[in-house]
Amino acid sequence: MSFFPSLVLLPFLISFCITTYLTAISIRLMKYFGLVDNPKTHKHPAIIHTKIIPRGGGIPLFLGALITGLLVLPITKITIAVFFAAFLALIIGIIDDKLNAKSKDVSPYLRFLVNILTAIIVVASGVSIRFVTNPFGGIIHLDAIKIPLLILPVTILLSDFISVIWLIWVMNMLNWSKGIDGQMPGIVAISAIVIGILSLRFISSGELAYIDVKLSFIIAGCALGFLIYNFYPAKIFPGYGATALYLLLGVVSILSGAKLATAILVMGIPTVDAIFTIIRRILQKQQPFLGDKKHLHHMLLRLGYSQRQIALFYWVISAVLGIISLTLQSSSKIFAIMMLLVVTIGALFFLHTVVKNESNKTTS
Repeated sequence: MSFFPSLVLLPFLISFCITTYLTAISIRLMKYFGLVDNPKTHKHPAIIHTKIIPRGGGIPLFLGALITGLLVLPITKITIAVFFAAFLALIIGIIDDKLNAKSKDVSPYLRFLVNILTAIIVVASGVSIRFVTNPFGGIIHLDAIKIPLLILPVTILLSDFISVIWLIWVMNMLNWSKGIDGQMPGIVAISAIVIGILSLRFISSGELAYIDVKLSFIIAGCALGFLIYNFYPAKIFPGYGATALYLLLGVVSILSGAKLATAILVMGIPTVDAIFTIIRRILQKQQPFLGDKKHLHHMLLRLGYSQRQIALFYWVISAVLGIISLTLQSSSKIFAIMMLLVVTIGALFFLHTVVKNESNKTTS
């Protein structure tokens, strides 16, 4: 393919080099400005590190994507809106990272409101899930269905509503998947590469497909450049500002034709873990936004697996599911998602039971 270097290699290599360089600089700058995570003062149940580690990794991740985007992407209404929304996500993330250094946090509800705002900005620019495959055959055109808003006398397209929900979900789900060093950037890189490869199939559909492919490999390059410094033992944490990159990943999954089934599959383990976590917290009468130490990676840690082993486990599963998703038809992907849901939830129940029994033996 004559267009392969300009569509894939160039965006990937530029973003990888820029993010790697900026991350190295950021480590020193974060220490200088006190943007660090001190486990002795930052009291959060999910903390597992024992040393002071710089936060704010979202800054080099966003800048790597932005600078590369300015070099290789066309300036359109969509690209402006997407990067502006990502910038807003970065800002609230930097504030949260700074407060964390002072043993405080931005309200999870305020962060959620910013998530909603950024998603609405993106969808308003024209990024929307216009259709999905009907598992029983045919296509469901979501942009042809209108739904009323309960609080206002207006209607909105179902496609726009689902798109906003999807972007919010991706941002929060991936934010919960950074508890282990290297876990998140590996998942993001693999997901972006799989989505980028799938988007190559639609390259003849127009400008959006070109943007989708390039942005996918920009994200992959940023994530892998950051991974160099985030793999165990991490020299820098992504912090909440990395939500900016998660938003971009959510965008490429729907930009040039809905690729939700593929995105759900390749991010299957963190997706099911997030669903399980929300249901578990609600059933235990806990607030779903407040953190705990009961995610899948926490369970694996308590069973004796190392951070590197757990990160590699997530990467391998994501890569395998990604490869499978590229070989399946849409209807088959839906069946695969259902199987993944059943198997992973069963595994989570089993792990929680094992860990609980081990804890009871220790305390008895």
